[in-house]
Amino acid sequence: MLKLSIKDQFGNVKMGINDYEEENHLLESVGERMCYIASQDFVYEEEDVIEVFVEQKNRFLMVKLDESIDSTIVFIPDHSWKYKISKENTSFEAMPDHRFTNKRHYLAVRYATNEEITRYQNWALNPHDQKDFSGAYPHASANVETRNDATFFACNAINGIYANNSHGSYPYQSWGINRQSDATLTIDFGRPIEVDKVSITIRADFPHDSYWTEVTVVFSDESSETFSLQKTKEPQFFSFEKRTVTNVRLTNLIKAKDESPFPALTEFEVYGVNQL
Repeated sequence: MLKLSIKDQFGNVKMGINDYEEENHLLESVGERMCYIASQDFVYEEEDVIEVFVEQKNRFLMVKLDESIDSTIVFIPDHSWKYKISKENTSFEAMPDHRFTNKRHYLAVRYATNEEITRYQNWALNPHDQKDFSGAYPHASANVETRNDATFFACNAINGIYANNSHGSYPYQSWGINRQSDATLTIDFGRPIEVDKVSITIRADFPHDSYWTEVTVVFSDESSETFSLQKTKEPQFFSFEKRTVTNVRLTNLIKAKDESPFPALTEFEVYGVNQL
């Protein structure tokens, strides 16, 4: 069983209305394998919550919580995932203008198929990730994010957007390290994955940006791999011996000896297979 709800900050299910209806209806849906919410007249408010409830723990879901967010496989270790709506200025700067602002909405959740769960892919990808962990993996976090500004949050590095020839607001959001030499990005998967490849896309707004000439990926088993990077806007792929991990850290970021103090990361990918 699956349940999808839109609630206010106090846990009350909100109401919406459709064009040919005279009465409001609850924005909540229940299904055995999939459910959706559709409304033609509903406006989100600050701290509204989209809540996904699953009857069993440790489930993979295919989710789409807004028309502007790509459908994504996420892993839910517990019974619920609560996606909080934020209308702070920097939050909106990191997303398309119409995300969570229109009156017409479509949200959908379903259980992922076995084929989707077992395929080889980038398991760091999660355009639904937010700054704080809300119940769904993968999740990105960091020990520094420039000015605590949403356009530089760690989650920007796993949202699947490769635009890197500028910086700042959408679609050029990135992980910004605030010039901090010990900056570290962590991707938590919430379960074991056998991985054998990563891809790193640096922000390439040259000459405003600098870049890293060398980075180290540290795995949850404390093994590590060090890679040399080039000054390029293209994704840079690195393969290595397979290992089973629950998280990876991108650290020991060695900046190029140039005039810019602003290296940044646009996208970080981790390829492998779920270990079920």
